Amino acid sequence: MSSILLIGFMGAGKSTIGSLLAEALGRPLIDLDDLITDKIRMPINDYFAQFGEEAFRQVESSVLKNNLTTEAIIATGGGVVVNTINRSLLKAHPNVVYLKAEPKILVARIKNDTKNIRPLATEKSEAEIVSLLKERLNYYEESAALSIETTNRHPKDIVEEIIERLSKV
Repeated sequence: MSSILLIGFMGAGKSTIGSLLAEALGRPLIDLDDLITDKIRMPINDYFAQFGEEAFRQVESSVLKNNLTTEAIIATGGGVVVNTINRSLLKAHPNVVYLKAEPKILVARIKNDTKNIRPLATEKSEAEIVSLLKERLNYYEESAALSIETTNRHPKDIVEEIIERLSKV
């Protein structure tokens, strides 16, 4: 089995599920945002402020493309599907899992997460975050081989479902 990519909105559980999935399958976890930070040599928030979203998405595409063939679990950033090139790369990959959750759950997770400051959500209201999710929803769905609901589910149960469903793909 090649790499497994986790996509989904901010707060969907990509990092949490990715870590558990990597442990369960004995594979490394690659956090795409960490690789991007290493490449740009500054926090993503700062890069966004200095160079804008378009420049960031170009770097993100390059890093994504360079890591698709690794035997790893790859947790992507929430906006990876915004870029047309990224969507094409994801659609062509057999193991892309969309982690989805109810909007109110995502908003609560984002607002309560003090560890990850998210550049597109820091200053937004709940309505603006939900609007952003709606803009991206079709992109997530069309880019994924599997969709997994995470609302009110234990992470270990989600990992078991991913492993079971990917074994049938």
